[in-house]
Amino acid sequence: MKKYIVGAVVAGVIGFGVYSKVYVPKHTFKTVNSIQDNMSIKINGIGEVSSKESYKIGSIYGGKVLKFTINEGEFINKGDLIALIDSVDLKDKISELEATIKKIQSDINSLKIDTKSAIASYEYQNEILKKNKKLYKKGAISGLDFKKYQTNATTSKLKIKSLDAKINSLNSQKIQLKASLNGLKEKLSRYIITSPISGYVVKKYISNYAIINPNQTILEIIDPKDVWIATHIDTRISGDVKVGDTATIILRSSSKKYRGKVVNIKPINNNVTYEREVDVAFDNLPIPFYIQEQASIEIDIKTLNNIIKVPSQALTIYKQKEGVWIVLDGKVTFKPLKILAYGDDSIATKDISSSDKLVIPDAKKKSLTDGMKINEK
Repeated sequence: MKKYIVGAVVAGVIGFGVYSKVYVPKHTFKTVNSIQDNMSIKINGIGEVSSKESYKIGSIYGGKVLKFTINEGEFINKGDLIALIDSVDLKDKISELEATIKKIQSDINSLKIDTKSAIASYEYQNEILKKNKKLYKKGAISGLDFKKYQTNATTSKLKIKSLDAKINSLNSQKIQLKASLNGLKEKLSRYIITSPISGYVVKKYISNYAIINPNQTILEIIDPKDVWIATHIDTRISGDVKVGDTATIILRSSSKKYRGKVVNIKPINNNVTYEREVDVAFDNLPIPFYIQEQASIEIDIKTLNNIIKVPSQALTIYKQKEGVWIVLDGKVTFKPLKILAYGDDSIATKDISSSDKLVIPDAKKKSLTDGMKINEK
């Protein structure tokens, strides 16, 4: 008899063990409650450090590069010397023209003195002509003598005109030479490459003393005000993004979070990836920055007020519908949900209340079905 009692006890212990290890776990689930709260809706994207504008600086003329000592990552100011290109004999030509212009001006000054002398001579000859004209009319001098005085006055007048013509000719030459000189000086100035903006040198394409071709790029400059993160966001969710939305930027090289804002939304969608470029600028640009560095972006697009936040772990799919299992009096009922937004660890909806107790599904346990009895833990 004692033997049977011991056997019954052993069987009972084994049965309880089977019940607690097999049956109970399969029907025992964790439960959570949703909460009513505000929810900040964010959109995430991956992009890279880029720039609104990039200035590629080069030389119109080719030649040997002199005085090119700028390095990548260096900040330069507007007007700073970038490089000097060897202009070969351009300076010599400018010096020759300047000397020629000075010689012409000297000749003009000399002719102007001669002109003053010629004018004085003409005035003298003209006075003699006037006096002898009166004598000629009185018959005091012969016609031949009077003709001589006329010729002298006329010759003096013609000399003035000749000198004026020479001065005008030299002035015309001087104007032409000055135009050529200005052209050479302008050309020479283009052999001196200066920065059109203040910014950082992000790339240099040549080295000092290199021989370059006309219109060849020397270096690339970026204005810090133009730096942003070019990120690409699925068109289906990018519609809520607006210029001015605040954002958080995390660079791949640092775990530090930088504040920023949306400054540009490209109007063209990528017809392959179905994404739209959204550009986010830093509130305070980190120095140094690295073009094409990868960055993650989190954009705050709106806030949902007084909605129900359901823990993401309670969300499941049943009969091809997304929703949650609600437990009441030990039985579960599936409730499809219209999801208003996805958060980091919860979703937003208005289809349930904060008093509802939600089941957390467990893939290792029995699949839930409508009306199924469960135990809570």
